[in-house]
Amino acid sequence: MCNVIETRKCYLYVLNTMADWEIGYITAELKSGRFLLNNEKFEIIPISSKLESIETMGGIVIEPVETIINVEFRQNDLLILPGSDTWMDENNNQVLDMIPDLLKRNVIVAAICGATIALAKKGILENLKHTSNDKNFLKMMCPDYAGESFYIEEPAITDGNLITASGLAPLEFSYQILQKLNVMKKDTLYAWYQLNLTKKSKWFFSLLESMK
Repeated sequence: MCNVIETRKCYLYVLNTMADWEIGYITAELKSGRFLLNNEKFEIIPISSKLESIETMGGIVIEPVETIINVEFRQNDLLILPGSDTWMDENNNQVLDMIPDLLKRNVIVAAICGATIALAKKGILENLKHTSNDKNFLKMMCPDYAGESFYIEEPAITDGNLITASGLAPLEFSYQILQKLNVMKKDTLYAWYQLNLTKKSKWFFSLLESMK
């Protein structure tokens, strides 16, 4: 009798000028499942504030399949908030207002670059360890920012169900997400990270060995 593997949900919030490169590592690994445990599968679902196509910074057009207010999030779902120059648009308040409740409901929220600025402006980072592009930059962009004592000088960090990262750290961002999801063996995740970080072929063979 075959075990039925339930497809998990990864919701990708898309908005105009989205930074394509910041989510490439994580979406590729979750969608392909090539290194994941137990034939784990993820469905990558683009969502937005409106059912209107968006254009990424690289000029790729993406059609959201659902609006954020109609998504029924479940425990252990993943919501990715990529960087963008348009996070301050009022339409994005819908998703930002949902974040505190989603975190309490054990939805994993992963924000990078401009998305961390949007979270800071909403006061969501005041009591959670977090990082961003730079602490002084965050203070400059958010005059009312009150989470300075919780700021961590790291490329990417996790605090509970919240993952934050600098826009210069898409690899570390993806590493934190994969670690939080617990969908790779530790040896596999470490080899995957080292391969992408160092570009040394020895880690490719370590990665293959870890899959046996």
